Amino acid sequence: MFFYKKIYVSVLQTMFSFVEIQRRIAPKAGMIIQRVVLHSRPGKNGVPVAENFRLEQSTIADTIQAGQVRVRTLYLSVDPYMRCRMNEDTGSDYLLPWQLSEVADGGGIGIVEESKHDNLAKGDFVISFSWPWQTVAILDGSLLQKLVPQLVNGHLSYFLGAAGITGLTALLGIKEKGHVAAGANQTMVVSGAAGACGSLAGQIGRLEGCSRVVGIAGTDEKCSILVQEMGFDAAINYKKEDVAEQLRKLCPGGVDVYFDNVGGDISDTVISQMNRNSHIILCGQISQYNKDVPYPPPLPPDIEKIQKERNITRERFLVLNYMDKQEASVLQLCQWIQEGKLKVRETMVEGLANVGAAFQSMMNGGNIGKQIVLVSK
Repeated sequence: MFFYKKIYVSVLQTMFSFVEIQRRIAPKAGMIIQRVVLHSRPGKNGVPVAENFRLEQSTIADTIQAGQVRVRTLYLSVDPYMRCRMNEDTGSDYLLPWQLSEVADGGGIGIVEESKHDNLAKGDFVISFSWPWQTVAILDGSLLQKLVPQLVNGHLSYFLGAAGITGLTALLGIKEKGHVAAGANQTMVVSGAAGACGSLAGQIGRLEGCSRVVGIAGTDEKCSILVQEMGFDAAINYKKEDVAEQLRKLCPGGVDVYFDNVGGDISDTVISQMNRNSHIILCGQISQYNKDVPYPPPLPPDIEKIQKERNITRERFLVLNYMDKQEASVLQLCQWIQEGKLKVRETMVEGLANVGAAFQSMMNGGNIGKQIVLVSK
């Protein structure tokens, strides 16, 4: 019996030794994470759906290299421009297409959990506009910007919206292309007015000097919020009201500045009521994003004739061309937020698994203000 016991112990020792050797020589599995990849393309003329994206499990390295940080994702931004990235050809020289079965990316905010970058430490909040849609990531620290939560009263997600690129687009668009002047008695119309950029643009137009601001939105709730919370003088529900008739009533002196987020029929109607030497701020054309047309889309011949005859400016606006004004503009936006002069609305969706549904809802106009995905707390 003793003999067999010795053999049994010897076999166990051999097995444990083999397992230990294998553990030492086998490559490390890495940290398990979740990520969202582009599963399929909707086609240039197709409507994007949640199923175009896929949630999957993946891994990242257990260790980070010099200059890198490991971050836990807190917030992701979902934006209309991303529709172009779902195509093989984005139609733009500054936007890269998402690749099938590869992780999607965009604006994101996270917290540093480990750092080997000189200027970033554990616990810092950071932002990037090429943040991967995954729960945890290893990023180049030099490509991240450290955030100061106090600038937005602790509302970190505002840096993806009102105090970020969205707010900059609204502010710089109005300053650079709107030609708004205090005391000039100008009337501004904003389409897509309850969206991320439009809801800010109307307020900023007022702050910059417009005497009257009218918004166009798609529900009574949105119109009520624009007037009751955000200080618009009036709002038009384009799904229930005659936009041309309401514009004549609400803008009796015509339209001087048009902040265009949608394009299409609504924009044609607004342009037909614009004054001589007025200005169109060409921010977005969401009504055209599911169509295979150039950007900016050409106007119908009769509307183009009006534009030329009345000398209405309509120039493409790209906020990335004005990054030299970023710092001062962000500080201005933060000041307005702190003073309560700039009201911020967000539509918050929880969970990385719901980012596709959030994108679909945003493209269908389901959001009020900025569409944000809360990945972790």
